[in-house]
Amino acid sequence: MAQVPQTFFDALAVRTWCGLALRALGRAREEIDAINVYPVADGDTGTNLYLTLESAATAVEAVFAGYETGTREPSLADAVHAMAHGALIGARGNSGTILAQLLRGMAQVLADTPGGDGSHVGGAGLRLALRRAADSARQAVAHPVEGTVLTVASAAAEAAEAAEGAEGDCGAVARAAYDGARTALAATPGQLPVLARAGVVDAGGRGLVAVLGALVEAFTGETVQEATAVREAPAVSQSPAAGETPGIPHDGEDGEDSEDSENADGGARKAHACVAAMTDAGPCADGSETAGPAYEVIYLLEAGDAAVARLRERLDALGDSLVMVGGDGLWNIHVHVDDAGAAVEAGVEAGRPYRIRITHFGLGDVHTGGERHPRERVQRAVVAVVPGEGLAGLYTEAGATTVLARPGEPPASGELVQAVRRAHAREVVLLPNDAELRHTAAAAAEQARAEGIRVALIPTRSAVQGIAALAVHEPERRFDEDVVQMTAAAGATRYAEVVVAEHRSWTTAGICQAGDVLGLIDGDVAVIGPDVTATAATVLDRMLQAGGELVTLVVGDDAPETIAEHLDTRVRESYLAVDTVVYRGGRQGTLLLIGVE
Repeated sequence: MAQVPQTFFDALAVRTWCGLALRALGRAREEIDAINVYPVADGDTGTNLYLTLESAATAVEAVFAGYETGTREPSLADAVHAMAHGALIGARGNSGTILAQLLRGMAQVLADTPGGDGSHVGGAGLRLALRRAADSARQAVAHPVEGTVLTVASAAAEAAEAAEGAEGDCGAVARAAYDGARTALAATPGQLPVLARAGVVDAGGRGLVAVLGALVEAFTGETVQEATAVREAPAVSQSPAAGETPGIPHDGEDGEDSEDSENADGGARKAHACVAAMTDAGPCADGSETAGPAYEVIYLLEAGDAAVARLRERLDALGDSLVMVGGDGLWNIHVHVDDAGAAVEAGVEAGRPYRIRITHFGLGDVHTGGERHPRERVQRAVVAVVPGEGLAGLYTEAGATTVLARPGEPPASGELVQAVRRAHAREVVLLPNDAELRHTAAAAAEQARAEGIRVALIPTRSAVQGIAALAVHEPERRFDEDVVQMTAAAGATRYAEVVVAEHRSWTTAGICQAGDVLGLIDGDVAVIGPDVTATAATVLDRMLQAGGELVTLVVGDDAPETIAEHLDTRVRESYLAVDTVVYRGGRQGTLLLIGVE
């Protein structure tokens, strides 16, 4: 449905823009992944941009949901601060981290633009926001390189500033920024030799063009022309024709009748082939030709400005592709290094790092110069969400592809889709292992099906139900039969968890106080007590009153050391023919998970 045109930027425009941008990146994701050759040809720029924007859009939707029952609408400041914060905490990869800083820069201006009434800004405010975005993103990168998304962002800001007769019209400013970005994107192969050799434009810049195209649509209701193909590269000494971008048809080009459009898939394959054939001659940020670091390290960091400044110097000495975005005590750190431990230790010295992600670029990637052979799809795989590192190891040993759900940080649907793709199977069984993730998992399954993957979603509500399902999984069976058996095993497993109450509240078992130990059976509070082990024993007794043959205990790091031994002894002494198995769950957010089959 076309958007209603509007000339100013308010909270609703932020919401609309985020939704349109997410859809645009979703459509372009595979193409952007395919042309990703700089700074590392790991084929994930489109996915990282999508996941970053998804986090931003989710945060904006949460703000609007919070105002649904009230009489006041969210302000522009509410919306842009949510957008920036969501992008910051959800930023993925080099490209996503830079996008987060671009959105943060815009938010800083839009939330406090002189001359506005606090509810909206006009074209002049949008100009300032685009300029702040480009400048702050460039400052966040330790060694800015031209021919990248930074160049495209600067061009967008310059074009917006030069737009004539658009003082109060955000649509005109957005259109000028989009056109400027598109032209700059066309020139990126002439600025980075690695792009010219691969025959592609910069992937991050291509993503930014999609986001700016969504901004145009949010204000004007007009859909901009999107990329449809990856074209073959000109020679390094050549530059694209003015206004003509590899991967983006120029104005007036009939995409349906063009030879390039007919061979769009082939162009993408050629880009992939070029990435695969690249050796360690890929350029570094300083223009030298050498192999790159082995690891990508990303984490959120709570630290002051002075500590972050020292961290910047230290990480810059450790590796490359350093991007540090954020402020006001919360930062997102991204760097490529050979010593991942040293990068994390530097964060510990600076403040409190968390949500740490370390990715090994691996043997045979573009850094090492090894040849990449397309991996053949397996017939069937299991993808599971797990709440702790211990269970992640258990599920992985059983052959599942895992998505780690940290306490208070449930995975987004994009992360589940990425895991399904990573499983590289024709058929996938998806185990969300959390009742709250049912809709998220359903959205991910639908997306994966649209990509031609057969997906069955088993609505497991706890990791212990997932363990039961995985125990009866047999890849050799027919898919439908396997899903039925796994579903039956999960459904026959009652689940419980033992946690500590964070505040006083009403429960199905009465009123609890902060610090009380709660025993939840099948999602409802059944026991309130002062002691962890005693409460767990009461919960287990109630579960076994209905019978059972196998008790599964998943013990968290913060549980008493003797709790597993105590409960095992209790089962052996009080219940005949009932076995107990114990796993270590690590930092799983709960003291104890219990399953009874």
